[in-house]
Amino acid sequence: MGETHVVLDGLGFPESTRWHDGRVWLCNWGSGDVLAVTPDGTPEVAARLAPRTLPFSIDWLPDGRMLVVDGPQRLLLRQVAAHHPLEVVADLSALGPAPLNELVVDSAGNAYVNGASGVVVLVRPNGEVQQVADGLRFPNGMALIDDGQTLVVADSHAQELVGYDVGRDGTLSHPRVWASLEHAPDGICADADGSVWVASVPGRGCVRVGTGGDVLEKITVDRGCFACMLGGEDGRILFIAAAEWRGMEAAMTEGPGLTGQLLAAPGQPAAHAGRP
Repeated sequence: MGETHVVLDGLGFPESTRWHDGRVWLCNWGSGDVLAVTPDGTPEVAARLAPRTLPFSIDWLPDGRMLVVDGPQRLLLRQVAAHHPLEVVADLSALGPAPLNELVVDSAGNAYVNGASGVVVLVRPNGEVQQVADGLRFPNGMALIDDGQTLVVADSHAQELVGYDVGRDGTLSHPRVWASLEHAPDGICADADGSVWVASVPGRGCVRVGTGGDVLEKITVDRGCFACMLGGEDGRILFIAAAEWRGMEAAMTEGPGLTGQLLAAPGQPAAHAGRP
C-alpha cells in the first residue's frame, strides 16, 4: 500500500492537490499555473496567476465554479467557466498580513481560507467575510470530516491537526488537538473512515492518522510532500505533490526549480464521499 509511481514530473512546487471531474488538479508554485492532469499524466493549464505567486490554492463551489486563493495579494478569486479570467470574490487584506494560504469549500458553498497570521476566515456565498478562528501558529491544509460537522486544520509549526466544530451558520467553535504528529503537516485530505492523510515536507512522506494521531498507514518518498488527495475512479489512489525543499528564502530568491512531481499510490482506503 506504500508503493508510488510518477504521474508527472518537471514541476516546481506542486501544491493544493484536488480530484475533480476525473482529473487531478494542482497548483504549480513557480509557474503560477493551475494544472488539470489526467490519471495517465497529461496536463492542461486551466487557470494562471502571476509567475512566482507563492502560495496559492484551489477548490470548487457546489455549482462547479473554481475558487482560487492568491496568497500574496490576499484575494479570493473565482473562475466562472473553464479558461475564463479570474474575478475577485473577496479582498481579505484587512484580516491580517500576507500571505493567505489554504482553502476548502463545504457543501453549502462556504469557503474557509487560512493565512500566516494564524486565522481562519469564512467567506459565505453572498460574499460576507467573517474571521472564525485565530491563534494557530501556521495554518496549512484543511479538510472537512464527520459529514461537514468538523473542520480539521493542519498547524505546521505546532505539529498538530486542530479540529473545530462547524455550526449551522458556518462558524467554528471548540478548537481542540485532533492529532499530534511527528513531523510538521502540510496538505491534508480525509478518507471514508474519517481518518486523515497528512503530507509532510520535513517528514518526506504521507501518513494516515486517526483521532489522537495514531499512525494507520505510512508512505515514504525521496523528497518533501506538500499535499495529498484521494482520487481515481474508485477513490483509492492517493495523489501526492512532492518536491525538494531548500527553504523559503531559496524558494523566493531562486525559484522552485523543477524537482516537483505528482505521485500516485494506489490501493488506499476510499476517499471521503463529501468535500476534501
